[in-house]
Amino acid sequence: MAICSFPPALVPCMKSRTQEPHKFDAPREWTMSMRQRSRRSWQPFIDFVKVLRGELPEPEVIRLLNTYSADRGRQIGEEQARDWSDTSFAAFVNQYRPPRYSSSLTHEVVEDTDKAFGLRVTECLTAEVFRAEGLGGEIGHAAVCNMDYYWPTGFNPSFKMERTKTLMRGDAECNHRYLNTAE
Repeated sequence: MAICSFPPALVPCMKSRTQEPHKFDAPREWTMSMRQRSRRSWQPFIDFVKVLRGELPEPEVIRLLNTYSADRGRQIGEEQARDWSDTSFAAFVNQYRPPRYSSSLTHEVVEDTDKAFGLRVTECLTAEVFRAEGLGGEIGHAAVCNMDYYWPTGFNPSFKMERTKTLMRGDAECNHRYLNTAE
C-alpha cells in the first residue's frame, strides 16, 4: 500500500510503514450462515455430552452439566464485572437489548424498570442445535440454559434471573426475567 500526498505528481509516493496483519488476524468474510456457525461451534461440546450420556445414567449427566454450567455462568458474570466500568443493573441488562444477540435469538423486551427486566425469546439457535442433536429437554437445559441463573449473580450478588419456560425444554418461548434485589 502506498501513501501519496496531494498533488501526487509533485511528491513521490512512499511505501506505508504499517505492517499488514498476520494471516490469522486478518478479517475474513464468513461464508457460513449463523445456523451453520452455531452448529459448528457447539459440535465438540455436543459430542462430549453424548459421550457422557452413553457412559453415565441420565440423572448423573444432568447433575454434572448443571455443575459445569453454573460455574461457567458465574465466571462469565465475574469477568464482566471486572472488565466493565459500569456494574449497574441498567448496564447489565443493556447487553440483552435487541439488536444484541439478534444473530442467534429472536427476542423482545417485555418489562423494563429499575428493578426488573424481562425478555421474551421465541427463537434460539442454541436450543435449535441441541434439540436437533437429540439433546433438548433437561440435558440441554443443564448444559446451556442453567448458566443463565448464575451469570447475573456472578456479575452482582444483588442480581438474579427467573424463568419458567425455555425453548430448550420444548416451550414456545423463553421468559427471562432479571431482577435487581438491592434495597
